[in-house]
Amino acid sequence: MKDIIAVINQKGGVGKSTVAYTLGKAFLLKGYKVLFIDLDGQCDLSHTMKVDEDSLELTSLDLLTGKNKASKVIQQKKQGDIIPGSPALVIADSKITENGKEFRLAKALKEISSDYDYIIIDTPPALGIIMTNALTACTGVIIPAQPDIYSLKGINRLYKTISTAKEMSNPSLKVMGILLNRYNPRAIISREVAYMLDKTASQLQTKLFKTKIKECTAIKESQINRTDIFTYAPNSNAAYDYKSLADEILREGK
Repeated sequence: MKDIIAVINQKGGVGKSTVAYTLGKAFLLKGYKVLFIDLDGQCDLSHTMKVDEDSLELTSLDLLTGKNKASKVIQQKKQGDIIPGSPALVIADSKITENGKEFRLAKALKEISSDYDYIIIDTPPALGIIMTNALTACTGVIIPAQPDIYSLKGINRLYKTISTAKEMSNPSLKVMGILLNRYNPRAIISREVAYMLDKTASQLQTKLFKTKIKECTAIKESQINRTDIFTYAPNSNAAYDYKSLADEILREGK
């Protein structure tokens, strides 16, 4: 196991599911074994990976409630191995209340961690028990952000949550970096936010990834077709950017 990476931001609409899926696919293309985990009740990652949502019996909620082992919940799809999400994840806070609840996912993943090089976790846009479990289980966090002022405001609050998790349940947790998504290098606001995010990242003892994911219509088109950008538009800016992001992470991991 190289890393368990949680893609996290309590702000919705910043492309968490897209980042989780496409980064994982980039690792797969490089020959690494990858497991995707969908912890978002919207189940966008599961949908993109063509999980049959109408016949779901075993999901990531089973790991959090302790009903099933990770090995029993994994689905092997053409796009990769996935532990699918469940709409019932939205009420996880009321279902998972016992002592040690924040360690449920970490304990469940020990069984299968040696089977994969990377585990990529997609998280919901909310602070709660699911986010806490993801932060406790992962080795590193990627924070996607859009080039707008609201992303800047949300990151400081999110970092406090990450710091609490590091202090209370996961002392080795690392913020791998802030990823600027939907970036338009010709737009003044994109360049200004990139500059401010770089300064914010330094203050929070992390970094803004050198790779920026440029705005790309092909990403949305690939999602409609429930496939990855490397298959749908291999020569697109987005395909190039995500390969560069994977390379940047791999270099940092050496």
